[in-house]
Amino acid sequence: MEAPVRWAEGPGQCAENPVRAAEERVRFTNLAVSGAQTRDVLERQLPTGLALLPDLVSVVVGVNDTLRCTFDIQAVAARLDQVYAAFTEQGAVLLTACLPDPGTMLGLPGALAQPLARRQRAVNTVVHALSDRYGALHLHACEGDWITDRAMWSADRLHPGERGHRQLALRFHELLTEHGLATGPAPSPEPEFPVPAKSASLWWLATAGTGWVARRCTDLLPQLLTLAADELRHRARGTSARLDLRASAAVSAALAALSVAEQPDAA
Repeated sequence: MEAPVRWAEGPGQCAENPVRAAEERVRFTNLAVSGAQTRDVLERQLPTGLALLPDLVSVVVGVNDTLRCTFDIQAVAARLDQVYAAFTEQGAVLLTACLPDPGTMLGLPGALAQPLARRQRAVNTVVHALSDRYGALHLHACEGDWITDRAMWSADRLHPGERGHRQLALRFHELLTEHGLATGPAPSPEPEFPVPAKSASLWWLATAGTGWVARRCTDLLPQLLTLAADELRHRARGTSARLDLRASAAVSAALAALSVAEQPDAA
């Protein structure tokens, strides 16, 4: 069967469940909340999710972390590690995905987009590494034609629209089928609901969208401007590679800290 659900919170229509179950009836619970960060998943959604004793659980999070002035890749890695570990220890099959960077999706100028892209690459690297560690079924969704196809995205350009949700559903269904976890037909790529009118998108931008921009202006923007200035200075000096190396070192340190934490205490 298939259940009409939203893959994640955001503007736009509901899309199909990314997993079409086999033949039996399936209960689907969506715990996604608009604006949720890894902290929210760990502290609020994880206890509820564990209580449901899921056979299959998708954990796709991280973009909102990159859009906050409090971004810390070591904290993100530690939270994801706890979430992945808790579900897999309970016996659930884990679905994960890496995602495109928000700067590109929002069409920001290069100096503003690059710091966000660097943050999202860091999150994606952590997700890749932890997905391997916990045997998750991982979807590489941060590249491809679907990212630049405007029809795939909602008015905010950060959440997929119904067509985008269905593309994710199709790709996850393929992964599940390859591993013998889905036997039903693939979900349809064609939207069930009419595409929201342009007026509806404009209304969202003028209401909820304005609030989102205001919050980011007081939270992220001051830091992002500082990062952009640093980006421009390194670009002028021809030392932009140092910023990439610094980000890679931070990711390595975050993953190394997890490895050390998992080692048993010396006798």
